Amino acid sequence: MVKICCIGAGYVGGPTMAVIALKCPEVEVVVVDIAAPRINAWNSDHLPIYEPGLDDVVKQCRGKNLFFSTDVEKHVAEADIVFVSVNTPTKTQGLGAGKAADLTYWESAARMIADVSKTDKIVVEKSTVPVKTAEAIERILTHNRKGINFTILSNPEFLAEGTAIADLFKPDRVLIGGRETPEGQKAIHALRDVYAHWVPLDRILCTNLWSAELSKLAANAFLAQRISSVNAMSALCEATGADVSQVSHSIGTDSRIGPKFLNASVGFGGSCFQKDILNLVYICECNGLPEVANYWKQVIKVNDYQKNRFVNRVVSSMFNTVSGKKIAVLGFAFKKDTGDTRETPAIDVCKGLLGDKAKLSIYDPQVSEDQIMRDLAMKKFDWDHPAHLQPLSPTSNKQVSVVWDAYEAIKDAHGICIMTEWDEFKNLDYQKVHDSMQKPAFVFDGRNVVDVNKLREIGFIVYSIGKPLDSWLKDMPAVA
Repeated sequence: MVKICCIGAGYVGGPTMAVIALKCPEVEVVVVDIAAPRINAWNSDHLPIYEPGLDDVVKQCRGKNLFFSTDVEKHVAEADIVFVSVNTPTKTQGLGAGKAADLTYWESAARMIADVSKTDKIVVEKSTVPVKTAEAIERILTHNRKGINFTILSNPEFLAEGTAIADLFKPDRVLIGGRETPEGQKAIHALRDVYAHWVPLDRILCTNLWSAELSKLAANAFLAQRISSVNAMSALCEATGADVSQVSHSIGTDSRIGPKFLNASVGFGGSCFQKDILNLVYICECNGLPEVANYWKQVIKVNDYQKNRFVNRVVSSMFNTVSGKKIAVLGFAFKKDTGDTRETPAIDVCKGLLGDKAKLSIYDPQVSEDQIMRDLAMKKFDWDHPAHLQPLSPTSNKQVSVVWDAYEAIKDAHGICIMTEWDEFKNLDYQKVHDSMQKPAFVFDGRNVVDVNKLREIGFIVYSIGKPLDSWLKDMPAVA
């Protein structure tokens, strides 16, 4: 029986290993993590992450050929294939601070693998890592190998949160990178055979190590670039009276461009896009390519500009002050169908409004009060470090309340900011909403989910990103 061990029970490791266990019943899969609360959650009825379809997959396999354990060394020692899916946060200090990936956790994982291994192993990079990380890991393993052979593969994940299980069941591609040596090719084939249980061979792409590592960063950079491109157009649309939805639909019908990732919004979020672009920027700078680095930096600058623009629009529309005014924030996750708040635009928007002394009432169907308070108290990049290195308990903020009902959040509010495109926000009874708010009642739609004309008929003053401006807003230009 092939034994697989995955170090790291997070958003990538947990779902990926659960699907491998489901599709390969003859393979034993163990997910290990030093965080006991996280492993306990994986072994309970309340999994530590929300992902549609994940519960069913875990319940089908757990206890049969899928196990979750804190006994890291035992299971790594017994495994034939070790996936490493640990955090690679952006460095907060030292060389490359604010851009370079921090490989501390990766390095300690590699040293531990070398220490406990008694048999040859295939070590698979599953985390998103900088190009040439495999080379560094290879050196650590080789210098500590005690006669044991380690072969490194890069197998980056391309999961989208909210559709991770569907993405794993029917991936666009599975990418496996390895050395162009007999041992490297043998390892590639061993991992390919695992995925071939359910993925057609023509969708399993085999490349060299560096191509696989760079492909992941490049894919996220290209996706983020599309979002920043359409968000840049949204600012121009507002200035000229064009409608960004019509513009993006028009360009999306061009088969060379395609319709995906062309929805204007308050900005992109999630754990990967910003982190991976910053990483790409750092790699370009280190390789003497400042023009390339500056090109990719601009994608993040436009994203930050879009969030600032949204806050400025809210404040300027409401008589240039939100001090003491209740603002309902609907949605906090970075997108619908996930509870993930990493790099969510809602954090910067909320901080911007709090800086102008607004009172916020926040509702998200999948994000806890503790998580929201923690995110608003945290410094940039701290979210990607382990929980024990984060602020212990979030300081309570008298300007912020978190509620468990949209109508409760909205009651007596001066304005509503829609931050996440949860379906329920499209279907609220907006007449009831209008009746319960202070007047004039404002809706600032950061996800373009509401029917603007219908809301204006009810009596709302509506700002929707990239849409022709309400006559009220035209008189109060947003300061960029």
